[in-house]
Amino acid sequence: MYRIAVVEDDREIAGLIEEYIRRYADEHGIAAETVCFANGMEFLERYRANYDLVFMDIEMPVMDGMSTIKKLREIDESVLVIVITNLARYAVNGYELGVFDFMVKPVGYYGLAMKLSRAFDKLESTSRRQIWVPMRSGKKMISTDTLRYIEVMRHVLVFHTATETVKGTGTMKKMCELLDGLPFALCNQCYLVNLAYVSGVNGNFVYVGKDELQISAPKRKKFLCALNNYLGAGGGGS
Repeated sequence: MYRIAVVEDDREIAGLIEEYIRRYADEHGIAAETVCFANGMEFLERYRANYDLVFMDIEMPVMDGMSTIKKLREIDESVLVIVITNLARYAVNGYELGVFDFMVKPVGYYGLAMKLSRAFDKLESTSRRQIWVPMRSGKKMISTDTLRYIEVMRHVLVFHTATETVKGTGTMKKMCELLDGLPFALCNQCYLVNLAYVSGVNGNFVYVGKDELQISAPKRKKFLCALNNYLGAGGGGS
């Protein structure tokens, strides 16, 4: 399910964009949910860092689009933003703020469909590089590139990254499903290891950086096979 925000003060245009998004999603078998906001201030006040794509009008009351994008980047650096504008001159400033693409009004279906196609291709290519970690106080996004290993500790999932340790909720089974296809393997029921961070194996222990994790007998053969396949494919320790 992709979550899309439409920030547009003109209700007719916002409704048209919503309609076009639904049409595109139906035609391409994509699950998408849209939420509309009348201005940038309302959008930021209700923002929860869980949108995949934002359509942002430039000329709005209360807070204009460029100011909204500047504030947005302080709380979410990765969300894709497509600017809707009458003026092409905003393109230069927009790219400095990491804007993904631009649309010039009036908005037509086929023009928007092309933008959506590019955006969904981008989201698909990056979705497996980031995961949302459910926490009691909300959610946190973690890049799988920085995730060294996941640990189960007293029914709590502990995510050990290159820079921090994050405690979340959920199950190891769910994490295995979420990370399927990426270089992660269980060395026992309590540890799901990013093979890119393995620095060595000694007997019944695998070293992930300076951390020593036990390899259980039932998982040993499958884990070492996954590690050998990863290294044989050109992977290396971090």
